[in-house]
Amino acid sequence: MEKLKNIVDAYMKKVSGIKEHCERCLRTERWNGKVVLMVVDAAFTSIGLNYFTAVVPKVQEFNARFVETQIIRGLKDLAEADIDMLTTVWKNHRSWAVAKEVSHRLSNINHDDRTALRSWARNANLEDWKNDLIGSVKGVGLATFQYLRMMGGVDTVMPDKIVKRVINGILKKAGYEPITDDIKFVKKAEEIALHCGYRPIELCWMTWLIQTEGGIPRIKKYSRLLQEI
Repeated sequence: MEKLKNIVDAYMKKVSGIKEHCERCLRTERWNGKVVLMVVDAAFTSIGLNYFTAVVPKVQEFNARFVETQIIRGLKDLAEADIDMLTTVWKNHRSWAVAKEVSHRLSNINHDDRTALRSWARNANLEDWKNDLIGSVKGVGLATFQYLRMMGGVDTVMPDKIVKRVINGILKKAGYEPITDDIKFVKKAEEIALHCGYRPIELCWMTWLIQTEGGIPRIKKYSRLLQEI
């Protein structure tokens, strides 16, 4: 296990400053605390486009056109919003179907969006995610389920392809077998993080931010943007 820790430490040194971003995520303060933007972010991210170059600019556009103008003030408004209006920002109907249904279900938990998201995330069950209030929404996979839980204050890991590739790569370097089953992977990643002295969410974000674009690590390329989102 010492070899594993040394490998993880080497990766984490490449993403100094990640702790602050993760703490903000766990406080449900991403996107200036606007839960409706977190839900839109998760719905857009679910179709697999580049996060920083495709998803973030469109969430920013949605914010400028609909949230800052008070057309959509929160989850309830998004749940009831006209999809033709929404597709002027993002054309993928599947994404909006996910965002609208998730918003509808969360808004029925509590009238306060932040309380609703955090209450759901705290009580959601990883093993039974397919039967969960949000996990059972058509188009919500385990990665989106976990991403929303993270933004709702749960210190965990999102099993998307990049996270799995990096963490399984770490396991192989340390002499362990990679894990293909998503739920087992999440549990193992949480275990690795805690053993090595990190939060699971930090390990998760590390895998995204060590990726390079144009030869520049994302942690450096998007350092200013990370403070805003």
